[in-house]
Amino acid sequence: MQKIPEDPVEELRELVDNLSDWLRYQRRLGWRGLPGKVAPPIQDIEKSADRILSLEEIRAEMGDCRRCKLYGGRTRLVFGDGAANARLMFVGEAPGADEDKQGVPFVGAAGQVLNNLLSKLGLRREEVYIANILKSRPPGNRDPEADEIAACLPFLDKQIKAIRPRVIVILGRIAAHALLGTKEPITQLRGHWQKYHGIRVMPTFHPAYLKRFPLERHKTWADMQQVMEYLADHEET
Repeated sequence: MQKIPEDPVEELRELVDNLSDWLRYQRRLGWRGLPGKVAPPIQDIEKSADRILSLEEIRAEMGDCRRCKLYGGRTRLVFGDGAANARLMFVGEAPGADEDKQGVPFVGAAGQVLNNLLSKLGLRREEVYIANILKSRPPGNRDPEADEIAACLPFLDKQIKAIRPRVIVILGRIAAHALLGTKEPITQLRGHWQKYHGIRVMPTFHPAYLKRFPLERHKTWADMQQVMEYLADHEET
């Protein structure tokens, strides 16, 4: 069985170094090399690996993702929905049954709560971006497991880098714990500004929770007022 290198970049660097030594030796013997383009140096290869991808490129990279065990039970991969240059991004937990069927986040009952909230704020879904921690539905809508989050979170990070939102609203406990690396209850986290990779983050209740407990909606409304005030104070010129 072929051994998988622990560090492909380091192995490539070693290969380039060995090849460079061989080429120097050949030049001393009088060889002038082959015509055509010269391969890019290892530094350029490393820079290309750090390049910010577009949403289309990130989706293509995911492909028919099988990086965790959830792929076997999903109908559709739920990548994300909205504006590629959104100033406001919402991040939830994972797709549910309706999202799994349609391949779009927050289109079920919780999605209707979110849509109503956006409408009251004077926003349209088309001008924000909505995604989840997981791109595949957990069976029975159970909580995501650590290995599933670990497999999916790098792609969410790439989406955030591609969109560069001014504010991320985290919807619910699971998403807050995954992004913020905390175990604090959402009741304590909500309403307080946080940071994720330098981006301002507002945790609040998940729309599914608000559907079950409608008397709590005023708290999420208060959280979103903070968000809207921040965005209004930081309008792009």
